Amino acid sequence: MPSLKPGSALEIEDRPSPNFGVRKGAGHIDMLVLHYTDTASAEGALSILTDPAKEVSAHYLIDEDGTVYRLVPEEARAWHAGLSYWRGDRDVNSRSIGIELQNPGERFGYRAFPETQMNALIALVQGILSRWPIPARNIVGHSDIACDRKHDPGHLFDWSGLARAGIGLWPEPVAASPEDLPVMLAEIGYDPDCARAVEAFQRHYRPSRIDNLPDAETAGLASGLLRLIAQPTT
Repeated sequence: MPSLKPGSALEIEDRPSPNFGVRKGAGHIDMLVLHYTDTASAEGALSILTDPAKEVSAHYLIDEDGTVYRLVPEEARAWHAGLSYWRGDRDVNSRSIGIELQNPGERFGYRAFPETQMNALIALVQGILSRWPIPARNIVGHSDIACDRKHDPGHLFDWSGLARAGIGLWPEPVAASPEDLPVMLAEIGYDPDCARAVEAFQRHYRPSRIDNLPDAETAGLASGLLRLIAQPTT
C-alpha cells in the first residue's frame, strides 16, 4: 500500500456533529475503530452523522476521493461503536476514536477502497497515533467489536497493507489446534460470548474464506497474531 508522499499535508474540513458526549470512566483513548458508511455518498453519510435525531457520529469521515471531514473532537466521546466489546470492555466509545470510510457497503454495492482514500486514512491515523497511546492490537474494525451485528469495514478492506504502513498488525501463521481457537480469540480481544467471533476474525485476517468454521488455518493465524501481540514494543 502506498503511503502519503513526504511533505504532503493532510487537509481536514470541519463538519461538526452535535452527536457526542463526555468520555466515561477514566476517559483514556487507547483504541481506533474503522467503519464503512454503508451509504450511497459521503454527503448522505454526513447528513446522518450530523443529524441529532439519528444519535450516531464518528470523529472523522473519509470520502473516496480522500477528503477528510472532522465531525467530533478527538477528546470527546463520539457515538460510533454501539453495542460492542473489546478486551473485556463494553463501552468502546469511551476509549476509542472512530473513523468512517465512505463506501456503498452491503446496501448499495460494496467495493474496494480507493488508493486515494487509503492514503488519506494512513495520514490521518499517523497523526492520531502521534497524539494518543493506541497499541497496534487495538486498531480494529467495527466487525471485530460487534461481531454478531456488523461486517464493516469488510473483507475488501486492506488490513495487510495498513499493517505494512505501520498501522495495526498482520500475522504470519503459527501452528495451533482449532480446539484452542475460542481461547485465543478471547485473549486477542473478541467477545467470548459472540457466536460469530471466528467469522469476524476471518473477515479481518483471512478474507479469502469467511465461514465461521474453526479450522487449522484460522487457528494458525490467531496463534500468529498472539505471538505478535506478545512481542515487546520499542
